[in-house]
Amino acid sequence: MKDIKIVVATHKKYEMPKDNMYLPLHVGAKDKDSLGYQRDDDGKNISEKNPYFCELTGLYWAWKNLEADYVGLVHYRRYFKGKYGKDKFSSILKRDELEKYLDQYNIIVPSKRKYYIETIENHYRHTMHEEPLDETIKIINKKYPEYMDSLQKVMKRTHMHAFNMFIMKKEYLDEYCTWLFDILFELEKKMKHQKYDAFHARFYGRISERLLDIWLDYKGYSYKEVPFMYMEKIDWFKKGTGFLKAKFLGKKYEKSF
Repeated sequence: MKDIKIVVATHKKYEMPKDNMYLPLHVGAKDKDSLGYQRDDDGKNISEKNPYFCELTGLYWAWKNLEADYVGLVHYRRYFKGKYGKDKFSSILKRDELEKYLDQYNIIVPSKRKYYIETIENHYRHTMHEEPLDETIKIINKKYPEYMDSLQKVMKRTHMHAFNMFIMKKEYLDEYCTWLFDILFELEKKMKHQKYDAFHARFYGRISERLLDIWLDYKGYSYKEVPFMYMEKIDWFKKGTGFLKAKFLGKKYEKSF
């Protein structure tokens, strides 16, 4: 049996998977009452950055504090999908299903999220403030210029592996997080999140979603795409309307859909 720990990032009490490879993690736990879950302000942590880094405070905690052979990150509202069960929670990816994937692949990512009518770069520029993305590109060009070809290639795609969801062999996670957080902490020095409202101040988490594919492309690592599912109902009409307003009317997103 493989030693696997998949962090389930949450900020509130919620139904959790029964499989013990899943570890509920209270993200942004600093100065908050206990939820009865592992807290991300324990050990080496950046819990206080959660309002801006989102689930990445959970990723940082897992990187610095877990010793499992494989480490992953999912969300209380979004999981990798396994075999169909009687309900959503019984359909979450199970250990035996995951182990079969890990016999062939060291990295698991969610199925591509497709935007169809615009590129990854244009989608970000239409829906979010552009400055954090521009600054990130400058940082990568300065600190990791060898990644620029991959950056340009990924930004021209119309699909991405989204949500900061993945499962990796720990040595790959160490490599990825070293690179990722070096860029994000530099971005933190250059960009002041205080200039934005609470929704747009979370740009570190959104930028990181684009960085995963850049890293994967540059490294050339093979990976397995696994379908994902939402645990709560999504209003696809509002989501689609917001997307079209951003693209054609220049109206930035104001909230998550």
